[in-house]
Amino acid sequence: MIELNGVTKRLEGRLLYENITLTVQRGEIVGFVGSNGSGKSVLFKLICGLMRADEGTVYVNGERLGDKNDFPKDTGVLIDSPGYIELYSGFQNLKMIASILNKIDDKQIEETMKLVGLDPYNKTKVKNYSLGMKQKLGIAQAIMENQQLLILDEPFNGLDFKTIKELQQIIRRLNEEGKTILLTSHEHEYLEKLCNRMYMIDEGKVMPFTDEIKQKYFTL
Repeated sequence: MIELNGVTKRLEGRLLYENITLTVQRGEIVGFVGSNGSGKSVLFKLICGLMRADEGTVYVNGERLGDKNDFPKDTGVLIDSPGYIELYSGFQNLKMIASILNKIDDKQIEETMKLVGLDPYNKTKVKNYSLGMKQKLGIAQAIMENQQLLILDEPFNGLDFKTIKELQQIIRRLNEEGKTILLTSHEHEYLEKLCNRMYMIDEGKVMPFTDEIKQKYFTL
């Protein structure tokens, strides 16, 4: 599904990753933990083709990124805050995006919004959405073409406990449908009961999240 081989990435003179190797199998939920600025978002941008590796190769769904298409097929992405039209409702925003894609009808948009816990008939403007509602809308956008690989960068950031639990349930449901999901967070507790595997990102390294790593980085 995803394969990074010997990947090195520098950004503005800083070595972010050096010779990293990583494999993600189809149907897994894999989490990446690291402090702010550790390079979690850069890793995801490398995987979805928004950045290119300086050295090494990145394969997604059997295709090497950079050979043909920069953005991998069948992939939904939530990185940074999506730019929505604030005076439109959530449904109107997704409908506008769908009109560009020319693949999705109103019924699919309605079903996708319901799946993530949003009411497609709610006329509330996005500018009045809570942070949790905006995150759910971002996930809806990422999955509305029924993509099988989801890349979600800090989906729990800034949310209250109740909304985090709701999003965790949505992610589990999507995984039960067979989707492969990658997540980042700077709070390991949000990922531990959700992921099949976890990694720690620190000083250019991507390390398995073992008890030893947990004690080293998160025990006072």
